[in-house]
Amino acid sequence: MNNSKIIVITGASSGIGKATALYLLEKGHKVYGLARRVDKMDDIIKKGGVAKEMDVTNHQQVKEVIASIIETEGRIDVLVNNAGYSIYGPIEDTSYEMAKQQFEVNLFGLVEVTKAVLPIMRKQKSGIIFNMSSMGGKIYMPLMGWYGATKWALEGWSDVLRLEVKQFGIKVVIIEPGMVKSELAENTLLHAAENKNTAYFELKKTILAGLVNTFNPDASSDPIVVAKVIETAMHSTDPETRYPVGNMAMENIETRASMSDKAYDTLVMEQLESAANLK
Repeated sequence: MNNSKIIVITGASSGIGKATALYLLEKGHKVYGLARRVDKMDDIIKKGGVAKEMDVTNHQQVKEVIASIIETEGRIDVLVNNAGYSIYGPIEDTSYEMAKQQFEVNLFGLVEVTKAVLPIMRKQKSGIIFNMSSMGGKIYMPLMGWYGATKWALEGWSDVLRLEVKQFGIKVVIIEPGMVKSELAENTLLHAAENKNTAYFELKKTILAGLVNTFNPDASSDPIVVAKVIETAMHSTDPETRYPVGNMAMENIETRASMSDKAYDTLVMEQLESAANLK
């Protein structure tokens, strides 16, 4: 396949990362799936991909793994920075250690992977980097302070990176998933449910009930929708800077952009309280 690309995907052991890896393999590309859980990537290997163990917070390992791919392939055309997780809970209740780890994975780990890939992309004068944000990088609600902070930071960081590397023929694209089926969505509720002995218990109870009733797995998009958007953008000569994708992504982002802070505050709480009362 003349249009075949060398693609690196972090967080490829589940959810969006795995779906993207499998989809792009079907399209004839050479895909390297990177994740801590190599045993969860057997399906990627069976389809002809390569699975490598990598923890984005282990910066030395990041450098070694990316260097090994460059040594084998001589180039990297596409980087999908997908590794990440979420902690939801009151800002005051979240320990420094948990908050720091959220940033280590969702932002600083992503930064290290990007920095490891940039030299080869500069040398080949081409490449496209996809940074997995979230509709949570544009909207907000109670309990998502720390997770949202990593995504808000990622969005601004990506904008700056896009301007800095354009001169080298490198493109930077932000993906903003909405409700998409993944382990991240399930684990979010588990994290938020912890610690019942808190001054924010009543708020948490309302928000969690609202989230459970609103973010019904049956209403979530299949992660393949994200994979298809990535494929479209990576073949575009002039991709968009941002792609909201999946159920409720565009709707929520547009609603937030159209309202004042106070009006949006009211809307968020009214909707969550209403959802919490659903039977």
